[in-house]
Amino acid sequence: MRFRHPDGSTVHLSYCTNVHPAETLEGVRAQLRDHCEPVRRRLGRDRIGIGLWLAADAARTLVDDPSALRSLRDELDRRGLEVVTLNGFPYRGFGADEVKYRVYEPDWTDPERLAHTTDLARLLAGLLPDDVTEGSISTLPLAWRTPFDDDTRAAARARTALTTLARRLDALADLTGASIRVGLEPEPGCTVETTTDALAPLTAVGHPRIGICVDTCHLATSFEDPDTAVDALEAAGIRVAKAQLSAALHAEHPHLPGTRAALAAFAEPRFLHQTRTRTPTGLLGTDDLDEALHGPALPDDAPWRAHFHVPLHAPPAPPLTSTLPVLRATLARLVGGPHPLTDHLEVETYTWQALPAALRPRSRAQLADGIAAELALARDLLTDLGLKELP
Repeated sequence: MRFRHPDGSTVHLSYCTNVHPAETLEGVRAQLRDHCEPVRRRLGRDRIGIGLWLAADAARTLVDDPSALRSLRDELDRRGLEVVTLNGFPYRGFGADEVKYRVYEPDWTDPERLAHTTDLARLLAGLLPDDVTEGSISTLPLAWRTPFDDDTRAAARARTALTTLARRLDALADLTGASIRVGLEPEPGCTVETTTDALAPLTAVGHPRIGICVDTCHLATSFEDPDTAVDALEAAGIRVAKAQLSAALHAEHPHLPGTRAALAAFAEPRFLHQTRTRTPTGLLGTDDLDEALHGPALPDDAPWRAHFHVPLHAPPAPPLTSTLPVLRATLARLVGGPHPLTDHLEVETYTWQALPAALRPRSRAQLADGIAAELALARDLLTDLGLKELP
């Protein structure tokens, strides 16, 4: 979906396809047929944007076979779909029964991460619509924190890889005319956990094609203030390559038995749900929600937030809520001013099938209904900020 900003520029809204498990090119094509096109039809649009997730095997197939890439581009056009952004964070196995820490492999100390992201940039250049010259890719925030503990060599390897990527993106732009930007996506528990953590490594790389991806669920989970975060990015000259519109799980009174029981329904075996709380001495957290509920590490005398992407349009029932207000405030800063600070927005609720059983969609049709409702809410937020939906 495209929107005209009051300054005349175009802002793109998409939804991320990592919610649909697919490891192969055939799986990606099935996504387009079974999920993406039905969402478009529910919205009554001739065209919608999708933030495509290409797992390593699917990406390699497309790189090795240019005719397959052209065929995929034709299929996107035929189904009324367009791609201006890719989710390059998960490498493979995102639909596995247990993902947890595996989603951070390979990290930016591993040459395979550089190779994969380079492949994605080349593919995105070939998938962009004819009238679009700028694309974006989100990627993991260097690594899960463990490889970097007391290891300055790891940080140096990651910085060298990103610098190499920037040179490759420059060369790609010279060759194709497509300007591809890559954004590190801060996430709780990672080396780059917050926007503040991103300032030093991105300043060290110092290249306009390497910026940040602001995920509003991650921002909220870390209790970051949107205005403070965006101010710091602007002051450092760091570009927001894209923003992911998502909402975290919020528990105002985690000490109450009813609240803990409600939270326990969201503790599940597939994804990590890092949980955080603010204390007088700073932020405290656990790697997963069940650790917070059953261990002594997290005090419960202040609100908790958990990294669980809850549907934007359907916040959990009391006593839980979502951090949709953080999303609203962040979106207002990013696109509500005189000029947009990013032109790529992506709804990224990948946890539909990880929701408590009573809340999960029971069919493809129900999932399509939910995704369409999320996009409709995002559309309304944008028009409320003065943007105009384009045909």
